[in-house]
Amino acid sequence: MKKTKLLIGFLCLFSGYVMAAPSSGEKDVAVAVDHLTQAMLTKNIPKLNALTAENLTYGHSSGKIQDKKAFIADIESGKSAFKTLEMQGQTITLSGDVALVRHHFSAQAIKGEEIVPTEIENFQIWQKQQGKWLLVGRQAFRF
Repeated sequence: MKKTKLLIGFLCLFSGYVMAAPSSGEKDVAVAVDHLTQAMLTKNIPKLNALTAENLTYGHSSGKIQDKKAFIADIESGKSAFKTLEMQGQTITLSGDVALVRHHFSAQAIKGEEIVPTEIENFQIWQKQQGKWLLVGRQAFRF
């Protein structure tokens, strides 16, 4: 009986660990978020195009809303530029072909000759389209 209880205890611990582990879908979304972050940091325009949906709506913490073309143009021109860029404390919630991503956006933004510390919160919506996770929506806000 004691061995049975011990075995059940280990099985419960193991099953809890397995359930807490991120799914492959969550991992795929996390990779897409990381690739987008790196593309923004390095001004990788082909990668930005590949990771964003044609109907992208990109909201800034200032309230400014951009479509895909304007978002990418600002990165390409340097209007939106970063010395450092990191997403922290990320959570991902999957619902079918949609992923809801929340994280803290920590950056050193470049504004002309000045480095501006930027600490905001982000909410992103990703959708799986033709087998690829694409950013369809983003809203930043100050906390």
